[in-house]
Amino acid sequence: MPLAPAQWQKALAADRLAPVYLLAGEELLVLEAADALRSQAKKLGYAEREVLEVGPHFDWDDLARAAAGMSLFATRRLLDLRLPTGRPGVDGAKAINEFCADPPPDVTLLITAMEWSSKHDGAWSKKLDAAGIMVVFNAPRPNEWAAWIGARLASRGLAATPDAAVLLAERVEGNLLAAAQEVDKLAVLRAGDSSRIDADAMESLVADSARYDVFKLTDAALAGEGARALRILAGLRAEGDELIAMMGWLVNQLQLALRLANAQDLAAQARTERLWPAREQLFRKALRRAPREHWLACLARASRIDRIAKGREQGEPWREAERLIAAMAEPRVARELA
Repeated sequence: MPLAPAQWQKALAADRLAPVYLLAGEELLVLEAADALRSQAKKLGYAEREVLEVGPHFDWDDLARAAAGMSLFATRRLLDLRLPTGRPGVDGAKAINEFCADPPPDVTLLITAMEWSSKHDGAWSKKLDAAGIMVVFNAPRPNEWAAWIGARLASRGLAATPDAAVLLAERVEGNLLAAAQEVDKLAVLRAGDSSRIDADAMESLVADSARYDVFKLTDAALAGEGARALRILAGLRAEGDELIAMMGWLVNQLQLALRLANAQDLAAQARTERLWPAREQLFRKALRRAPREHWLACLARASRIDRIAKGREQGEPWREAERLIAAMAEPRVARELA
């Protein structure tokens, strides 16, 4: 059975590494877990590390060659295999199974995947779990956020009252990266202060990371979070934001989605666009939900909304914006674009 994230630290503290690890799920949590494993590997004498980036044209024979390669200094080696989509394909599954069946001595394979769900689980991951350690890191559920923040604060030597933890959870609005950044900031601001942070102190210390903005709006829509995206849109309207200014960014992101959809090699196009890995994955998820034609229709709707907002065409711009955001988040409602 895969380890629960709560068991990860205990497993990591062992005096030897497992032959193979699969760390999958939320990017921030996976990256932190992988960093911790690499640090532990260094302490245990793993002096060499080889990074294997799995892309569209990756040769899975490279894994076998890396595993069979001789160490330059007769030391333990860590193979750092990065599998962003969590899907190795037939060749990849076979290569991973072969490694798990007969792992080389003094070699540990670390696989990280930034996408994971029950659909990703397969025979290869079950064999890996049997041969080593598998951990899936999911974002906290809505009712778990306060406890997660409390634990995160504790890991930085801080303590907060329950209502203060709830306040921070509300401010970061389910954004893991924002929550991590706020906790790190608190660790600096409260250095040397062992007293518990109450709600009033939290209010004064923490920036409102949940403030509505057009960047969060487009990210929520592209991520398929329809209810959240519409809530942000309503917040923007209530705060008096100009729809014309917002449409510029929306059009920009829809044009980017189209360029990625048209690309023969999405990873190469993402590099051309200078997308961070997290944003590349955001667009990958969006493009998997709907074909190119859907995003072209969304772009046409966005252009029409811009004209309406500028008084060049009849219509209710905010209502049309709601329909556009809903269609971006949930392509099945694309009939609203007709």
